[in-house]
Order: sequence, then structure tokens, then C-alpha cells
Amino acid sequence: MQGSMTTKPKLWVPGDWNAFFGLGTNVLLNVLVLSSLMLYVVGLPPENVFGRILPALAVALPIGNLFYAYLAYRLAQKEGRDDVAAMPYGPSVPHYFFVTFAIMLPVLGKTGDVMKAWEAGIAWAFLIGVVVLIGAFIGPTIRRYTPRAAMLGTLAGISVAFISMNAAFEMFNAAWISLATLAIILLSWTAGVRLPFGIPGGLAAILVGTALGWLSYSVFGWNGLDPKQVGDAFTQIGINLPKPGTEVLSGMSDVLPLLVTAIPLGVYNFTEGMNNVESASVAGDNYNLRHILLADGIGAIVGSFLGSPFPPAVYIGHPGWKAVGGRIGYSLATGVVIAAICLLGLIALFLAVVPRAALFPILLFIGLVIGAQAFQTSKAKYAPAIVLALVPNIAQWAKTLVDGALGAAGTNATTVTYEALGQQGVLYAGLERLGAGAVLAGLMLAAIAYFVISKEYSRAIVYSLIAAGLSLIGLIHDPAGLIFQSVDGVFQIRQPEPVWIGYALAAVVIWVAAWREGRGSMAELRDAVSTPPLADEVAV
Repeated sequence: MQGSMTTKPKLWVPGDWNAFFGLGTNVLLNVLVLSSLMLYVVGLPPENVFGRILPALAVALPIGNLFYAYLAYRLAQKEGRDDVAAMPYGPSVPHYFFVTFAIMLPVLGKTGDVMKAWEAGIAWAFLIGVVVLIGAFIGPTIRRYTPRAAMLGTLAGISVAFISMNAAFEMFNAAWISLATLAIILLSWTAGVRLPFGIPGGLAAILVGTALGWLSYSVFGWNGLDPKQVGDAFTQIGINLPKPGTEVLSGMSDVLPLLVTAIPLGVYNFTEGMNNVESASVAGDNYNLRHILLADGIGAIVGSFLGSPFPPAVYIGHPGWKAVGGRIGYSLATGVVIAAICLLGLIALFLAVVPRAALFPILLFIGLVIGAQAFQTSKAKYAPAIVLALVPNIAQWAKTLVDGALGAAGTNATTVTYEALGQQGVLYAGLERLGAGAVLAGLMLAAIAYFVISKEYSRAIVYSLIAAGLSLIGLIHDPAGLIFQSVDGVFQIRQPEPVWIGYALAAVVIWVAAWREGRGSMAELRDAVSTPPLADEVAV
């Protein structure tokens, strides 16, 4: 029942403990990883990492968490419900790898100046924020015309490939810890079993995993835990307040190469944000997409001026945190606690004490929930479209594995040659084309399949032509990114990948089929562009 609540929505309920320990450890793990990338891969001085980047995150992250908690409070009040869950928020995982390896390291290699690399990174993060802010105004229109199965399908692809698979691999490096932790998660969060003394499932999983980790270390020397690391972590404790600066401006000395990557990654951010809002809507909480994306963009821009090259984003996982009892407080508490940890330099201490194997089952659970949601909320006949949405993300994930393996051997795909890789069953050229712009590519392929299955051929043609256009300019299926380039300061347009021709021909094939069935008129094509779809599983 909806209506105005007679009492104020509760900011904290018992289920928020579960969601807080889940989301909080997820964000904490990501903050540790990005800190390690800056310290040990880029080689930034510790004073920059602990004195500028982490304090900047301590401001940028709560912006989203606090705003999302406010949106949840307002929605609960408006609809008279006590089961509204806030959206989760944290540093964008793909972006912190991308800014490290595709922005900062190339600048470092070119200039030999680690500070210039950092400045380029924060300038890039600023541009990401600008693109996301633009997306806040066009995203709602895209959502209105896009099938729910396509949006949730591509989101499932991200969760299965980049969350579930990696988490599962990490788990089985220390299965004696992680499987016991996973059992607690499954009992508490999927079966609804009440744990002894009413302990939240997330807290119980972390406590048991930590105890098993230190027990296995003390008895067998397993799992890489080291008391010395705990002692060393105390040396990083101290108060580090955020410091605004002008490095964003100096980092834009060569802005075009930054735009070439910032535009596609910004599109990725607002597309994934759109999908996450749709996922929350299916779970019962219908948020305003524009409000969600505004928090993403503002968080990235504010963080960049404070020194962070890591854009924050709305996280996958709302249905999972809601399912375990999370409401308003869990997101609010995550922002506040992570901010305190960043400001006080406590990150290394937390991760020195808690074994990673105790945390990954939580990530696996979220991946399972999001992957399942796409199928559970769509009619069975649309399952092929959902599976098609998974494929580009799986390709992108597989490419990262291949690149990692080749990099560990001191080589790369170009040196080994694509032909040699193909002879071993590694179809690298296809992997990199299919996986480029995977979120958008999965969305396009799934939408085309969805409308073909529905026999809404005009809409399938429109999506095929849109995909052709996106492919033509390099937003999808182009490993080199946008076709606009700057070579020695000279603006150039390179030849696009021929994938766009395939989408254009697919549109022709679908039109022929529509014409044969008497559905291929120009009037129907105009209707497909001017009016939202009528199918019952299209996002509204």
C-alpha cells in the first residue's frame, strides 16, 4: 500500500547491518586495490596517496552515499513504504584499472614524471564526470526506449564476468576459508536462516573468515597473513584532510587523448548507472535516473579537484542488499565509515587483519543475485536476448585474462601475433572487437534480439542502425576507441573498424523479413523512433 507515511522512515533497521558489512567490505577492498595500484604500479609517493587521493575519496564517496540515502528516505516517505533500499555507491572498478594502465602509465612512460601522470589521471576523472553529467539528461530518454531484458542482461554480463568469476577464482585460492564464509552468506542471505544471537550474516562471515584465516596461518602458515604487516599498517595511521588544488587544469595540457578515452568510459558509466536504476526498479524501488547520475558526475568532478583520479559510481547490487534487509542506513553508514578510514589512514590495517578470502564470497553473492535477476524478471522467450547481452562482457573479461597472461610472460598479442594465438584456439581479434565497449555492445545486441523475438521489427531495425552508428565512430567494437585521434598534436580521423557494415546489413535483413510480413513501412519506422515500445517488459 502506498501513501504518505504517518511516521518518519527509519534511518536504520537490523537488516542494515547485513548490507553494511557487505557493501562496506566491497568498497573497502576496492579502495585498497586502487591504493596499491598508485603506490606499487604507478609509483606515486605515499604522501600523495594517503595525503591527497584517499582524503579526496573521503569527500567524493559520501557525496553519493549521503545523497542516495536522502533519495531513499524521500521515496519511502512519498510512497509510505518501509522496505525502500538506498542505492549503493563506491569507486568505479573498471575505471581505476583503466586510469592506471591506459592514462597514467603511458604519461609516465612518455614524460618520466610521476606527478604529470597523476595530473593527467585527475584531469581524465574530471572529464568522466562531465560526460556522466551530460548522460544524466539523455539517459532517461534512452531508458524509456530500451527493453528491460537488454538493460538487465548487460548488467548480468558485468556481474557474472567481472564480479562472480574473479571472486570465485580468488575464493578457491583459499577455499578452506571462503567456502565456510560462503555457506554463512547463503544460509543468512538466501535461505533467511537466523544466525545465533541474531548476528548479521555479513558480520558473521567476516568474523568466521578472519578467525579461519589466522588459524590456518598460525597452524599451517597458509593464506599469506603476516603479523608484521599488521604492525607496519599502524605507521600509516594519522589524520589527512582533503586539499583542493589546480592539478586538474595542468593535467589537461593535451586534452584530446583524454577525451578519446573519457567519452567512451563516461558513456559506460551512465549506461551502467541506467541499468542499475532499472535493476532497482524491478526490485521495487523506482529512482529518478537523472538524480542518480548527477551524484555520479558531481562525485567525479569534486574528487578530481581534490586530487583523486578515481570516478565514483552507483554500484551493482541494490537487489542483493535489499534482499538481505538493507534499507536507508547501510549506504549512509558505508559512506561515513569509508570516509573515516580514508581520512585516518586505516585501510592497510583493515586489510592486514581480514583475509581477502573472507570478503570475496560477498562479491560472489552480489554477482549471483544480479545475474539471476535478468532471467527472473523477464519472460522465458527473451532468455536468448539476455544471454546475447552477456557475451560482449564475457569477451572483454576473457581478453583481460589473455592480456594478463601474455604480460606476465613479457610479451603481448601483437608480438606473439594474432595468427599464432588463433592456432592455439585464442581468437584474439574477435575477443577485442566483441569486447570493446562491452556494456553498450551488449545493450545493442540484446535490444535487437528482444525486438526480433517480439516481432517489433521496426524497433529492431532502429537499434541495428544505432549500433552501426556507434560502431562507425568507435564507441563499440573498436579496440582503439573513438576514430578521432591526435597524432603529434594534429587532429586526425582514422578508418573505422568494418563491424558497422555488419549492423547495417543486419538492419537490411530485418527490414526484408518485416516487408515480407507486411510490417516494413516507413510509417512503422517513424513510430519506432517517436513512441516508446509497448511491450510489457520495456523500462519505463
